[in-house]
Amino acid sequence: MTDFLATYVHDLDPIIFSISEKIKLRWYGLSYVMGFMVAYYILLSLARRELWNIAQEKVGDVVTYTAIFGVFLGGRIGYVLFYMIPRDGLAPILADPVTIIAVWDGGMASHGGILGIMCFTLFYAWRHKVSWPAMGDGIAIVAPLGVFFGRIANFINGELYGTLTDEKKWWAVKFPKSLYEGHQEGLQAALRQAAVADPERIGPILAPYGQINGDFALPRSVFETQIEPIARENPAVLQALADHTPARHPSQLYEGLLEGLLVFLVLYVLRVKFPKLWHGVLSGTFFILYAIFRIGVENLRQPDSAQIMGLTKGQFYSYFMIGIGMAFLIYAWKSRKSFSPSP
Repeated sequence: MTDFLATYVHDLDPIIFSISEKIKLRWYGLSYVMGFMVAYYILLSLARRELWNIAQEKVGDVVTYTAIFGVFLGGRIGYVLFYMIPRDGLAPILADPVTIIAVWDGGMASHGGILGIMCFTLFYAWRHKVSWPAMGDGIAIVAPLGVFFGRIANFINGELYGTLTDEKKWWAVKFPKSLYEGHQEGLQAALRQAAVADPERIGPILAPYGQINGDFALPRSVFETQIEPIARENPAVLQALADHTPARHPSQLYEGLLEGLLVFLVLYVLRVKFPKLWHGVLSGTFFILYAIFRIGVENLRQPDSAQIMGLTKGQFYSYFMIGIGMAFLIYAWKSRKSFSPSP
């Protein structure tokens, strides 16, 4: 088993099945559905046991609205502000303003999603006259599950992978996409070997981008949409890519287990074991634990954007989350309001 895991080459298909060229069911989209479904049933259970201040009949509405206005819009706008604009400038947005909310094009920021959830729940709590910290405590319990499912989908997609490691380590994984991380010699050698392994299909794809005896200026998008699907079908092509792909940490799984599953378990146990916790304790605990794990795992994750003050953007924004978490805990200690269900 150790040898198998150490030599695993990522070959998972991000598409579950296709109805047409434009209509496809992806694992990434399914991960959101799974996250919302599990969140609904857990929050409904908490509401029935009077462990959340939202009435049972309103749980479905809260989950739905939080998903739309918090997770999707918040995550997308966060991606635009934190990643897209710093990388591409304002030109793409000025050319097509719909880009700001185009969640269907991909590109979501977890920090933006968390901020979006905060803003929406604050509005909902004000509108319906319920305690915002108490409402947030319930959302904080299930939010890590969204992180868990999302990171599993990231792993299936072969994206947001980790830094280099020894391929003899049992947890090491080879992600073919990582050939584009500055390893031009490895990329070119892999493409030439792949062309030999499957000349009838690989050859015509590479032809417009160079010569078999030279280098190929193959765009990454072509590699992901045309070369990788062939590699999943042809073991020889997959091996050709693997021969030149360095082993990396599967950081998506680290994040899913720590920022997602572990944080959820801690918060859920606290809620059940200590039903009279002051308002805001669970929210504060979520922010602090998520941030600590995110900052730590980022050291093993390949940076996907420019750094800020020597920190990855994930680390930089996480320090603000620690501050927010501390603010919730201070509020909880000063107010000392015990949980009470809504009438």
